[in-house]
Amino acid sequence: MKSTALTEKHIALGAKMVPFAGYSMPVQYEGVTIEHETVRNGVGVFDVSHMGEFILKGENALKLIQKFSSNDASKMHDGKAQYSCMPNGKGGIVDDLIIYRINENEYFLVVNASNIEKDWNWISAQNNLGVEMTNVSDDYCLLAIQGPQAAEAMQSLTSVDLSNMTYYTFEHNKFAGINNVMISATGYTGSGGFEIYVRNENANELWEKVFLAGKSYGIKPIGLAARDTLRLEMGFCLYGNDITDETSPLEAGLGWITKFSKDFVDCDFLKNQKEAGVTKKLIAFEMIDRGIPRKDYEIHDREGNKIGIVTSGTMSPSMKKGIGLGYVNLPHNQIDSDIFISVRNKSLKAKVVKAPFYKK
Repeated sequence: MKSTALTEKHIALGAKMVPFAGYSMPVQYEGVTIEHETVRNGVGVFDVSHMGEFILKGENALKLIQKFSSNDASKMHDGKAQYSCMPNGKGGIVDDLIIYRINENEYFLVVNASNIEKDWNWISAQNNLGVEMTNVSDDYCLLAIQGPQAAEAMQSLTSVDLSNMTYYTFEHNKFAGINNVMISATGYTGSGGFEIYVRNENANELWEKVFLAGKSYGIKPIGLAARDTLRLEMGFCLYGNDITDETSPLEAGLGWITKFSKDFVDCDFLKNQKEAGVTKKLIAFEMIDRGIPRKDYEIHDREGNKIGIVTSGTMSPSMKKGIGLGYVNLPHNQIDSDIFISVRNKSLKAKVVKAPFYKK
């Protein structure tokens, strides 16, 4: 089991540690609901150093990215980040990722922890363009400082005007007295904030200074359980649940990151799928009857016919009701459609809604 550079900090704070993607990670500290509300209303800090990072360099770096990713990376400028996914050549998804453009010949990729080796092998297999690839996943600490008070709480640590950073932009600057830190206006919570990348040797210094700066704002460490409830309230996909090697970007509602202005892996397949129309769609739903939907619970129609399956579900701390994502056969994806979730041999009523569940 791997550890992050901050594992000892989490243990000292009394975190409940669990195995996740080959790492020992903090799942919670005080409790999911308290941690969730801290991020929604104030500021909280996640250690997400288990995520994977690759650097692609060379005159053909963009060409390679355009080949393996679904979004159009040619639209990016220096200091811009882009959400994308990698089609797998069979109509499914290898992984979703964030691509950062350092300059025209250098890109920084952030991939899911559970897919680091798989993604590296996939991109390497596409790289017949002489692009220099470096896997720096074990070298970086990544803190996600999230919440509506994140910019104000962290402003004393940097000369960068945090409150005016545009969503999905980044810059390298001094942060917490550490040189050349990557400050990214991204996150997975829907409550604003930043993701801060430093070398492992600076991890403990960063952690200490972040908590000192945020002390008067009630800053708290947040575990992976609250990260999941926060992202689910926003309807954000989680790889392995809502997107997989068997789901297409169009089925997952990721048509907005699938650009046919270029040629890429599975381009023709997805173009045909778009023209023909998909037969199943990822939906957001909320429970009408009392109950909590969970991954792999069956979804039925009014007559009891199976029409789909739940991919993610929880009790929403913000709305105090069961919410979930799942794939259903068309036309059961229509907003306000009644569906039924099979929960412990009971058929509980739910309704298809438009994501996000949480409205600020």
